[in-house]
Amino acid sequence: MTRSLLLSLALLLAGCMSNQHVKQDDAAWAPADPVTPSPAAATSGAIFQAGTALVLYADQRARQVGDTVTVNLVERTDASKQSSTSSARDGSVSIPTGTLLGSALDFNTSLSSKQGFDGKGESSQSNRLTGSITVTVHEVLPNGNLRVRGEKWLTLNQGEEFIRVAGMIRPRDIGPDNSVASFKLADARITYSGKGSLADANQIGWLGRLFQIISPL
Repeated sequence: MTRSLLLSLALLLAGCMSNQHVKQDDAAWAPADPVTPSPAAATSGAIFQAGTALVLYADQRARQVGDTVTVNLVERTDASKQSSTSSARDGSVSIPTGTLLGSALDFNTSLSSKQGFDGKGESSQSNRLTGSITVTVHEVLPNGNLRVRGEKWLTLNQGEEFIRVAGMIRPRDIGPDNSVASFKLADARITYSGKGSLADANQIGWLGRLFQIISPL
């Protein structure tokens, strides 16, 4: 029973440790098709036709489903933590000379104890992600905000790397060049990972991970 449980746990870890299950042609991350407006009815006898009008000074920033917007990745996080604990305790007991039933007893005994503890911990982490990715608008919310989503795949010699970005942006945060900084995405989901021999080499094996889980230390 124990052997089968450990084997099942090992297989589960082997499946979760890599990104091999990530598909490049995932329909959930496919770009949204633009919404085609219904053609306006032609007006006989008029020079201006709404369906054939050409706007020369229109704002080219994303505003409807299917439009694209560039997300500039400027993510950087730094975290550090330090802690220390120190405690000490001393105690002593002495038993002097006494009498028992009229007879003097010389105990001349003393007890002492001393305890001490010192502990210190320190942790630091730094992450940085820069670049850009162009995503598409998948939904226009009732308040005008845009829900965007998109991915970028890079095929290299030793594998593949991909970036996935999803979130919600305000139209007012989109710049004149139709771009927005990643820290302005609400409910942002940013994933950067890879597949292939290089990505696998940077991960611990399933057996080593299993021993780390069951180790009592």
